[in-house]
Amino acid sequence: MPLLSNSANKGQIAFGFFNIITDMLLLQNYFFFASDFCKVISEFAKSGFPENSLFELQGYIIPEIEKIGNLMAAIHGVNFSGFIGEVYKIFPFPEKQEDFKQSPEGYKTREIIEKIISKYGRKIVIPITQQSNIFKLVNMNSQKNNFCN
Repeated sequence: MPLLSNSANKGQIAFGFFNIITDMLLLQNYFFFASDFCKVISEFAKSGFPENSLFELQGYIIPEIEKIGNLMAAIHGVNFSGFIGEVYKIFPFPEKQEDFKQSPEGYKTREIIEKIISKYGRKIVIPITQQSNIFKLVNMNSQKNNFCN
């Protein structure tokens, strides 16, 4: 589940997995696959975090908040509107608490998730930069060690 994470410039932001069957992450209204994110962060780390560096992450944006959907309502099965709701129609929240764990095979759902998100958002390139120990993902600033330790 997404967690509230502190950013240096936007306060608390939602960041993380939103469905345990997929490997897509959300950052506010930006969405990207964990495998792509990890690859870019690994490249960033291997480069030694050069000052004023720019890395690019393929992802999606859903500008209209109503098109994102209501995560808690989808989890509880009461509202399946928007992107998140449509995902939960296909991959519902588990009934048993012990089944609540992130699937290590979420990458297998990528094609399905890409078809769904393309109805609600659009593809974008998400810039990742670093300047003076500040790691910037989209327009959210964080200390580098929040992502790269």
